[in-house]
Amino acid sequence: MRSYSPDLTPPWKKQQPAPEVPADPDLVVEEVGTGFCGAVIGCEAGTVTLEDRFGKHRVFPLAPRGFLLEGRVVTLVRPTSPSAARPVRTASGSLAVPGARARVARAGRIYVEGRHDAELVEKVWGDDLRIEGVVVEYLEGIDDLPAIVTAFAPGPDARLGVLVDHLVPGSKESRIASEISSAHALVVGHPYIDVWEAVKPSSVGIRAWPTVPRGEDWKTGVCRALGWPENTGAAWQRILSGVRSYKDLEPELLGRVEELIDFVTAPGV
Repeated sequence: MRSYSPDLTPPWKKQQPAPEVPADPDLVVEEVGTGFCGAVIGCEAGTVTLEDRFGKHRVFPLAPRGFLLEGRVVTLVRPTSPSAARPVRTASGSLAVPGARARVARAGRIYVEGRHDAELVEKVWGDDLRIEGVVVEYLEGIDDLPAIVTAFAPGPDARLGVLVDHLVPGSKESRIASEISSAHALVVGHPYIDVWEAVKPSSVGIRAWPTVPRGEDWKTGVCRALGWPENTGAAWQRILSGVRSYKDLEPELLGRVEELIDFVTAPGV
């Protein structure tokens, strides 16, 4: 007696196995069922996380024939090599340099107004700064900035960059910044009252940063308007935890920090 396979599907109608592709970081694929297209930013047992060009994250199962790669159906699999799972870009968007050692600190420095500014710069640009040997220090305000710059004595091989909050025409900050005349010191700033505002509201889980009446402490007013406990330290940790990369920051801050890094690391002239 003949033995027949229970699968009566004609051979020409059967789906052929799709090629298996490791879900390496930054691999751009499209999920077949939803059409969601993004770069791989993480791969756990059984799932892969994609990030689209707007910074939106989606988690999908590693299903057979579940993705398109350059128009071809593929099966994503978890990377087997430990090195393949390492990020290929830093939080600032720069190419990562695996195994790179921190450079000996330069004489040049970047000064920022406060601790929160310094922590935000470190979280996003820390890897880049260590490779370049740039140290970031915070000032707790810039009222004495001219004297601070004079004491630093910037020169061709010891440039000084300063990041200022609320650097807009007519502000106290703009008046102080205008007093700095050294060719080896650069003062730049963003338009926000505080660096908190330089974090995109969507990254914090709010619709917008609230408007705080003039004369009221801005940070306390923000906490009150958002219904958060009036603990600015705890509020900042909540904000900082929402920052994963440069995509969570406003362009007005991104450009200024990159400008300072370029200035401080430029060859001496």
